[in-house]
Amino acid sequence: MKEFSTYFLLTLSALLPLVNPPGTALELLSIVGARDASPYKVLARKMAVNMTLFLAAVALAGPYILQFFGISIEVLQLVGGAVLAALGWQLLNQPDAKHATDDPGVRSAAEDCVTQWKSKAFYPLTFPVTVGPGSVAVTLTLSAQAKNLELASRIPAFIGLFSCVVILSVAIYVCCAYAPFVAARVPSGLVHGFLRIIAFLLICIGVEIAWHGLRALIVAAHP
Repeated sequence: MKEFSTYFLLTLSALLPLVNPPGTALELLSIVGARDASPYKVLARKMAVNMTLFLAAVALAGPYILQFFGISIEVLQLVGGAVLAALGWQLLNQPDAKHATDDPGVRSAAEDCVTQWKSKAFYPLTFPVTVGPGSVAVTLTLSAQAKNLELASRIPAFIGLFSCVVILSVAIYVCCAYAPFVAARVPSGLVHGFLRIIAFLLICIGVEIAWHGLRALIVAAHP
């Protein structure tokens, strides 16, 4: 029970600011645009399921995959941070999305949105928008620590880690599914301002993650 609570709290404290469900909902709103709520519920459900399966796979097989291909966590941070920063730059410079109206074409536009984005529910909506390289690095680190425990302690540690991932996935679903509902009750200028701030912060987070990876590589090359 001690290992369960320890790894649950460790995972929650490390992943919550990185996953950031409200921030992810704003990013999804910026990418997809303000539309009818139905496509958001479809995308939110797929994102939540993808996040759970992705982080579970990272925790179980990630260290072995990186070792097999000879990829270090530092390189993962460098490349993944650069991708995240590039996505933030794209969001920062894209035109403002228009709010949906009572026009009869709204329903067909919503259906087109589902068709267009359903194939992209994993990339980029799940990775790197929801689960970025920072989340992957944290999950890899915690799972590596858990694998060094004795079997009696390892099982509750992984259960604690996975339980936290499931809870965060549920939070992602709730925030993303009702993002248009919240945005419709907030002035559009304020929404667009928040979206620009989130995009800028996304660039900063990507650069920060990439810098940590690059600095570690520089230190390793010049001890």
